[in-house]
Amino acid sequence: MIDRIVILKFLKFSVVGFSGMLIDFGITWLLKEKARANKYIANSTGFILAATSNYIWNRIWTFESKSGEIAVEYFSFIIISVAGLGINNLVIYLLHDRLGMNFYLSKLIAIGIVTLWNFTMNLIFTFR
Repeated sequence: MIDRIVILKFLKFSVVGFSGMLIDFGITWLLKEKARANKYIANSTGFILAATSNYIWNRIWTFESKSGEIAVEYFSFIIISVAGLGINNLVIYLLHDRLGMNFYLSKLIAIGIVTLWNFTMNLIFTFR
């Protein structure tokens, strides 16, 4: 059975993730549509900026970390996020490039998958 505290943390993580999704989609859209950047560069930039914002809010609110090892925590969070970025881009490649699904729908599905990955890995490793 999943612990109530873990469920509460997942809900907080999801709220933070939603704010990150707004950052991610906003930056991706601006770079891809307005700056005409490559879709993967736009996607990666949006994802990394969102991950940085998410680290700050998850440290403060979701996991209430008191660790003085902020650099270690941030590095762990970013490594997990970069692995998530690989998963994110793979899902977009498979759904958009190979199956012809709309780019933004593909990205939304990728975000859902990566949210589960990021929460689990950060619960186990970054904020244990």
